[in-house]
Amino acid sequence: MKTISNGIYPVMITPYTADNRLDLEAVDRMVEFYAQAGCHGLFAVCQSSEMFYLTEDERSALAERVVKASAGRMNVVASGHISESIEDQIRELGRIAATGVDGVVMVSNRLAKADESDEIFIANMNRILDALPGVTFGMYECPYPYKRLLSDTVLEAMAASGRFAFIKDTCCDADLIAHRIALLNGRIQLFNANCATLLDTLKSGAAGFSGIMANYHPDLLVWLYENWCKQPQKAQELMAALSVLSGTERACYPVCCKYHMGLVGVPMEILSRSRDAAGFDALGRREMRDLVTVEQLLRRWIFN
Repeated sequence: MKTISNGIYPVMITPYTADNRLDLEAVDRMVEFYAQAGCHGLFAVCQSSEMFYLTEDERSALAERVVKASAGRMNVVASGHISESIEDQIRELGRIAATGVDGVVMVSNRLAKADESDEIFIANMNRILDALPGVTFGMYECPYPYKRLLSDTVLEAMAASGRFAFIKDTCCDADLIAHRIALLNGRIQLFNANCATLLDTLKSGAAGFSGIMANYHPDLLVWLYENWCKQPQKAQELMAALSVLSGTERACYPVCCKYHMGLVGVPMEILSRSRDAAGFDALGRREMRDLVTVEQLLRRWIFN
C-alpha cells in the first residue's frame, strides 16, 4: 500500500464559477493555502466537496486537479462513489484511483443499506477490493444520506484485508475512538473528524484530524497536532478555543466556508449546489468576519 502520512487533512470544498462550472483555478489557490499552512494531506471529493452534487466527470477532474496542484507536497485521498449499485461504484472508484491519488476512500453508507447486516457490508467491500487490486483504500463514515458507523466486526475485516490505510471517523465519541484505535493496533490509521474531541483522541493515538474546521484555520490545527506533546498546557488552552469555534460548522456550510476563504485571501464565488447561498445572510457574514478576527488573535498568541 501507499503510505498515508499522519497529520491534518482538510476536507476540501468545491468552488464554482459564476456559471456553475468547477472553478479549477480556485482549487489551485485552496491547495496552496493548505500547503502554506503546513497541512500533511488533503481529502478531496468528499461530502464537503458536495460530491453527491457533482457529475462523475467532475469528481474525477476535481481529484486530478488536486493531485496536480499538490505536486507531491501533501498526500491526497479522495472518495466520490455515490451510486447505489456496487458495479457503478467500482467504476467510479476506479476512475478516482486513475487520477493518481494516494488513497481511494470508500463511503460506509454506500456498502450496505441502513437495515442491512455487516455481512452484506463486508461482502460488498470485498467485491470492490477484488475489482481494484493494487489500490490503497480508506473508509469514511459519511453522514449523508445516513451515517453508518463501523462496527468492530467491520473494522477487523478491514484490517485483515491489508488494503486499508485511512479511516475518517465521524462517531464524535472520544471513548469509542480510543476503543477503535486499540482494536486496530496500528493496522489502519484513524483520523478524527470531530474538532472538539481532537486532543483527547490524539492522546489515544489518533493519526490526526480530517474535518471541516481544517478549512478555516488549518495552521492552528497543524500547530496543535505537532506540539500537543511538547506544550501540553498551551495545547489544552488552544483546544478549548478551537472547540468553541467549531460551532461555526453548523452555519450555512459550505457557503459560509467559501465566504471565509475569500476573507483569508482565497477568492471564490460563494455558490453551492447543496445549500442555497441566499440563506447566508448578513449575520452569517458578520460571524465569519468575527471568526477571522479571533483566528488572528489566536495566531498572535500561538506563533509569537
